[in-house]
Amino acid sequence: MQLVLATSNKGKIREIAQLCDSFEVVAFNDLVDLGEIVEDGDTFAANAMIKARTVYDALNDPDAIVLSDDSGISVEALDNAPGIYSARYAGKGATDKDNLNKLVEALKAKGLTESPAFYTAAISIVCREGEYTVHGWMHGKVIDTPRGDGGFGYDPMFIPQGYDQTLGELDGEIKKRISHRSKALGLAKVVLATIRKARH
Repeated sequence: MQLVLATSNKGKIREIAQLCDSFEVVAFNDLVDLGEIVEDGDTFAANAMIKARTVYDALNDPDAIVLSDDSGISVEALDNAPGIYSARYAGKGATDKDNLNKLVEALKAKGLTESPAFYTAAISIVCREGEYTVHGWMHGKVIDTPRGDGGFGYDPMFIPQGYDQTLGELDGEIKKRISHRSKALGLAKVVLATIRKARH
C-alpha cells in the first residue's frame, strides 16, 4: 500500500520511511507538482492538516493515503519560540544551519547557555476514510553550543531528558525510540492499520 508524504524534507522522508516500512513511501513531489504549500495555520496540527489536504486534493486519487508532519522546537526562555516557525525561524528560505545559528544567538542574547525546551510533532492523515491528527512530544533542553552532526534541524543543540548527549550525537536507534516524530508515528501507524483493515 502506498503512503504519500506531504513533505520534501529529505530528513523527514528518510525517518518516516524507516518507521513505516510496511508501506511503499513516496514523496508527493514525485507524483504532483504543487510548488510551495502555504502553511498559514496557527498550530502544528493545523499546518499538518493543510499540507495533507492540499496534497490529497491535488492527487485526485480516491485510493491515496497522504501523511503529513509538522514539527518544531519550543524554547521556554524564548516564550516557546520558534514553535510553528521553526523551519523558517531565520527567514524564508533559511537553511537548517541558519535557523540553528539564530536560536543559538537568541539564547546568547539573553545571557543563557541553556534552557528547557521541547519538540512537538503533529501528524495528519487524509484519505477517503477520513481525516486524522496525532501528536508526539520530546522534552529536554537546548544548549548554546551545537554538538554532533547527526540528525537535522536543531538536533545538534537539543539534549533529550535523561541523556547527556545531543540528538546530533546520539545513536540513531536511540533517537528513533525517543523522538517526538517516532511517538506521533507510533499513533499514526495505529490509524494506518485501521485504514488498511477497512480496505481489505
